[in-house]
Amino acid sequence: MARMTVDGDELVVCLSLRERAAARHGDVRVPLAAVRRVTAEPDWWRVLRGLPRRGTRRTGTRVHQAGTDFTVVRPGRPAVCVELRPPAPFRLLAVSAPTEAQARNIARALGRSAPELDTSTRYRQPLPVPGEDPPRAALTESRSSFVSDRPATRFRDGPVAESRSGHRRGG
Repeated sequence: MARMTVDGDELVVCLSLRERAAARHGDVRVPLAAVRRVTAEPDWWRVLRGLPRRGTRRTGTRVHQAGTDFTVVRPGRPAVCVELRPPAPFRLLAVSAPTEAQARNIARALGRSAPELDTSTRYRQPLPVPGEDPPRAALTESRSSFVSDRPATRFRDGPVAESRSGHRRGG
């Protein structure tokens, strides 16, 4: 079973021979300074983001719109998740633990070793959605203050609605 350990100023994911073959990857080393957040995830399937690139469905690298993750998870077991800052080769490292209590203990120990943790929340952050902008002030105003410059259109037995072509439709 894969293990997360601290070796000097690096976080190391040590893989067994079988996991190396499945992942098509050797041990993973990242600097502790790149660790953003460490959490214990009770549901193994929640750590799988994106599509597998190298390895199997649950072991290896997975690619998504925000970068690449490295996962070594087993069904039915909790996982320790380490979110990383951008200079690291991965956005997330996820490794299964035998029990939920052990996952929490490993997460706490890794959290004490990392120099700069983001402790604003104890939960992992969602992936950014491509093309989605941060909320703007105009979107937070009430809907009643929204004024349209397009002509209105009526739909069958419904309220008046806007038309993109500018023509009135409806009955």
